[in-house]
Amino acid sequence: MRRRQFIALIGGAAAMLPLAAGAQQRERRVAILVPVAKDTPGAQERYMAFLKAFEQLGWTDGRNVQIVVRWGGGNEPETRKYAEEIVALAPDVILATGVGAELMLKATRTIPVVFANVPDPMGSGFVQSLSRPGGNATGFMMFEYSLCGKWPELLKEIAPNVTHAAVLRDPTFVSGIGQFAVIQAVAPSVGIEVSPIDLREQNQIERAIATFAQSPNGGLILAASGIGATNVNLVITAAARYKVPAVYPVQTFVAAGGLISYGPNFTDQYRRAAGYVDRILRGEKPADLPVQAPNKYELAINVKTARALGLSVPQSLLARADEVIE
Repeated sequence: MRRRQFIALIGGAAAMLPLAAGAQQRERRVAILVPVAKDTPGAQERYMAFLKAFEQLGWTDGRNVQIVVRWGGGNEPETRKYAEEIVALAPDVILATGVGAELMLKATRTIPVVFANVPDPMGSGFVQSLSRPGGNATGFMMFEYSLCGKWPELLKEIAPNVTHAAVLRDPTFVSGIGQFAVIQAVAPSVGIEVSPIDLREQNQIERAIATFAQSPNGGLILAASGIGATNVNLVITAAARYKVPAVYPVQTFVAAGGLISYGPNFTDQYRRAAGYVDRILRGEKPADLPVQAPNKYELAINVKTARALGLSVPQSLLARADEVIE
């Protein structure tokens, strides 16, 4: 073979290398596990916030990344099945929210997981420490336990006649003990006696609230939990039907008809989670990315719901609110 032909052959082969490498490179894949149903208040808003923030960072579904989403619909066995299905897909990164994070981390301890809206990632065993997670997971925690002390205070402020409150909680939720301990410690100082109502199944909710409502001067506190988040529409409807004032942990529940809430902005957590998914796709390790707390907590009040309950919202409370729904 002549020297000129040889050089041309080598040059042509070299020119083809990037194309061959690109053809063999696996498409980047992000999987999302959401334990609630699509129509849960705020669920679509949070998901779209993630997609928008992710696109602003340079990732577009169907162009340079494939996004796979699974909605658990509030059904834990179904969500667990989806977690195992996601692992089989071998994505580059997984975003898991709420109780979905626990199920996802039972399914894999190797695939990077970014979690959001998780109450106690250290107590749940997701990370070794908040500053240095140390494993395959990192993300955004829902709140610090001191936040829960505001719920009985707000209940008393918006409904002064309340003397006893039921705390609706999931007894299997890891953070439930800590939440109830803080609520129980604060409640006597505002003249409220609290007791837990353990919810294990969806069909318990209305019956439990109806029974509780038979005693006068009662109120509800919906603790942050999987069963609470997935069935919040049932809680809101029952609280309205039986005329029981209730405090919720998330603003979107108030937008859906709940009375009052105090908690983090969950939509913001999804938005910030997009940044962590991006950084992991670009080569950073979840073990090195610190778990982040909410930037702020927000107070929301639904004045229309207050009127339906015969409550007059104090001006001092309205002045402090981040959002007032008429």
